[in-house]
Amino acid sequence: MNYHNITTDDMLNGDGLRVVLWVAGCNHHCKGCQNPETWDVGGGIPFDEAAEKELFEDLAKPHISGITFSGGDPLHPFNRSEVFRLIKKVKDEFPNKTVWLYTGYTWEQVKDLPGIENIDVLCEGEFKQELNDNNIHWVGSSNQRVMDVKKSLETGKVVLHEKNANPADEMKMFPQG
Repeated sequence: MNYHNITTDDMLNGDGLRVVLWVAGCNHHCKGCQNPETWDVGGGIPFDEAAEKELFEDLAKPHISGITFSGGDPLHPFNRSEVFRLIKKVKDEFPNKTVWLYTGYTWEQVKDLPGIENIDVLCEGEFKQELNDNNIHWVGSSNQRVMDVKKSLETGKVVLHEKNANPADEMKMFPQG
């Protein structure tokens, strides 16, 4: 897996102050993407032991709430095994820190992937420039969902992350079925 950057004390990509791993590789190529330089799976630099050490040292800081995987697309087929390995290691070493992941895939496309259960919040769906809405928390277009993965797996239906959930809208948009 290649990556472009590791940022820390990030407040824009999940709750609290976070470490963000920006991976390389995305096959969605959304019009209006804010990170088109991350589309090339061969772009960036190899994620090696030094990068992993940096990531976990940043994550160990007590003021850091958790880690966010973004990019590119962490769930690009080329990235999946390494991303899920890192997520498992984060959960093992820092069980009280949250894992957020941004992907252009929908929940329905990824809900059965081994390791998905270790993600706390999934920001899913392709960015649609024509549906851009700057009033939505954490995502850029109204078709995207910010999901509570554990509750979604438990209930078998899409459960939105609490800061994004309006119960009336959730039932209207994602009925039991």
